[in-house]
This record gives sequence, structure tokens and C-alpha cells, in this order.
Amino acid sequence: MTALRSRSRATIALGVATIAALTLAGCAEGGDEGDDDGSVEGETVEISGGITGTEADALQRVFDAYGEESGITVKYTGDKGFEGNIVTKVAGGSAPDIAIVPQPGLLRSLIETGEVKEATEEVTANVEEYWSPAWKEYGSFDGTFYAAPMLANLKGYVFYSPAKFAEWGVEVPTTWDEVLTLTQTIRDATGQPPWCAGFSSEAASGWPGTDWVENLVLRQSGPEVYDEWANGEVPFTDPDIEAAFDSVGEILQNPDYVNAGFGDIKSINSTAFGDPIAAAVANGTCALTQQGNFLAANFLAVQTAEGETPTIAPDGDVYAFLLPGLEEGEVAVAGGGEFVTAFSDDAATQAVLEYMSTPEYADARVSEGGVVSANSGADPSLASSEFLTEVMEIVQDPNTTFRFDASDLMPATVGSGSFWRGMVDWIDGKPTPQVLEDIQAGYEN
Repeated sequence: MTALRSRSRATIALGVATIAALTLAGCAEGGDEGDDDGSVEGETVEISGGITGTEADALQRVFDAYGEESGITVKYTGDKGFEGNIVTKVAGGSAPDIAIVPQPGLLRSLIETGEVKEATEEVTANVEEYWSPAWKEYGSFDGTFYAAPMLANLKGYVFYSPAKFAEWGVEVPTTWDEVLTLTQTIRDATGQPPWCAGFSSEAASGWPGTDWVENLVLRQSGPEVYDEWANGEVPFTDPDIEAAFDSVGEILQNPDYVNAGFGDIKSINSTAFGDPIAAAVANGTCALTQQGNFLAANFLAVQTAEGETPTIAPDGDVYAFLLPGLEEGEVAVAGGGEFVTAFSDDAATQAVLEYMSTPEYADARVSEGGVVSANSGADPSLASSEFLTEVMEIVQDPNTTFRFDASDLMPATVGSGSFWRGMVDWIDGKPTPQVLEDIQAGYEN
């Protein structure tokens, strides 16, 4: 992996030095134009997104450091209702200079307003150098590139207790069949369901179930089928998709295997996906749970059976492995991330955009903790834990088959509509063929 560059601050200075050229090329429709000489000293760039809380604080610290170097004041505003508010704001003429957009589907909706600016040559060059082609494609629409990727996350991690694995004499599985064998072995050793799961997330209930299905579609049927399914070309009623549901059902619809510490199969729908699940793994009542790498943050809010904050490490209280594919050695992962898009083409905004597409920005944000970047020029050793370093190495690896969360690529009537609802119905006992028909009907709405 690429080491941290000694030019980390030099690139910021270089970006500022090119601002005059950006200004000559054309100035803003939405934002301050700066002085006639192209200087951006004292200019302010407004950024909006759905990132809130401590992550928003970390983001602002990175921007503050950048502002000391560039002279540009960057103000980030986090909005918990961002996804529901941003299109209305843009259409109503109240767009920020930059938006951090968490789904390609939402990005398309913003582009369709006609207010999003195309990416500059500098941003395009950075993305082509430091990200895999799939990331650029997700930031494009009708063949035009608009938005650089920012951070990333991976779905399909299985969190477990290394100490318990040693006690039971089991190892991390390397194929899907070994996952099922591991599950039965733990069941035999403990007499309890090995897995716990939670689909409850207020208005978004059901989304953790979509992650399960997406991971199995990608691993069992491959990226081509996955892409066609995410694009609506392969329907939910297709045998490949039903096969993925059936595989997930081998765990989530087996009363011997779920829902450890919470109840029966139906209790999955009433169990929150975050802290309760993390607590169950940390205190030993749950042996296995599947979630994105971001679940690691929830362990900081819970305690082990000894009353301590759990350590996440191969020899710690908790660690995680990626759900394996059908064959050993296959690395195909679904995940998510954010995209940085602009509604202003003034010099200061474009300078900030260019900075946010560099390895230096990625290093600065990763160093603040809790996140990873797919920017291949960023340094994984800067991640705030051994686990996140591993996640970052996987997402940066050119040999990793990465696909964006399919539900985030689908129309909202399906991805965050009928698909989410369908997972809840499925856990409640509705037959799989009917659930698949119901989800597919979301395309008609």
C-alpha cells in the first residue's frame, strides 16, 4: 500500500496556486466570485450533508486545517433529514455550494434538477488515478462525470468473539458452506441460536435485511447479475434473486439459528440494528451477527460481560470477517459511500472540491478516526483501528470486486420502499415468492 506522502501539505498549496486559472476559466452562478485577481483569501464555501454528531465534528476539523493553508473558510452543516430536504432546497434555489450525497440514486435526482456542476478536469484526473472505475461510474450520469467519491464502507462483516472461537475450537470460515457448518457447530456446542439480527430502524426498518440479500446475490450470482438486478434489468422474481433469499433464509428463517438473546425469528423486526446487537456480541449472548464495518463504532457504546468497553482486534473481545463467497479466496463486496457534488463553479468551491478528491484529504479525514476511504493513494495505517486498516486495504485493493449497495442504486419506490418493507414481511413469515412479487411491484409506483 502507498505510504503517507511527504507532500501532504504541498498538494494543498499547489491546489491554491491553481485557483487563478480556475477563476479565468469561469466563475460562479451560486457563491462568492472572489477578488478580480483570482484570490480566494477570505472566501467561504458552504457544504451540506447528512453526516452529523462526532463525525461532523471530525469533518469540520479537517476543513479548518485546510482553511489555515488555503485561506478559504469551509462551513459544514449536518442535516439528519438531508436526503429528504436537499432536492427541495436545490429546486427552490437554496442549494449549498457543495453537497455530500450518500446514494447514487439521490445524486441522479439532484443532477436532474439541472443545477449540479460537472466535475473539473482536476477532480476527474484525481478520481481516475485513485479510485476504481466503478466509483467514477457511480458519480456519473448519462456519460457525464459529476461527483467524486469521498468515504467508503463495506457491508457483509460478521462480528464474533475470538475467545469464544478458540473455546469452541472453530476458525473463520472461507466459503459459504463453511459458514453454515460453523453455525451448526456453535449451535451444537452451546445449545443456543448462534446468530442475532436486528431490522428495526424506525422509518427505515428492513434495510439491514437488504444487505444480507445483496451480499448473497453478489457472491452467488456474480457482479454481472448483481449489476443487472440493481439496474432493474433482472427482476426480484428471477431465480437468482430467489436463490439469494433462500440462502439467507438458511440462517435468518431457521429458529435453531436466530435470534440469540432477543427471541424468535419475528423478534428480528423488533430488534434495533445497532447498540443492542453490539451489546449482545460483546457480552457473549450472541455468537455471530452480520453488519457493515460501521457497526464497530457501536461497540464503543456498550460493555462486555466484565463491564469493559470491548476491544476490536484479532485477539480482542470482538473482531469480524467478511462473509465469504462460494469458493475460497473470492473477494466480492457490497458497500456504500458518499459523493461530493457542487452547485457552484466559483474558484473557492472548485478548490475545495479538488482538495476533497486527493489522497491528502482522505489521509486527513481517516486520521480523525472512525472511517475509511477507497482512495488508493491514502494510507490505511492511518485508520483508527487494526480492523479499519483491514477494511481500507480491502476496499483499496484493485483485485476486490466492489459493488455499491443495490438498494441505494434502485429507484426509491423500490430500494427504500418495497425492498425494505419486503424484508420485514419476509421475517414476519410471508412466503418468499409473494415477497418477491411485492418488492418487484415497487417499480410500477
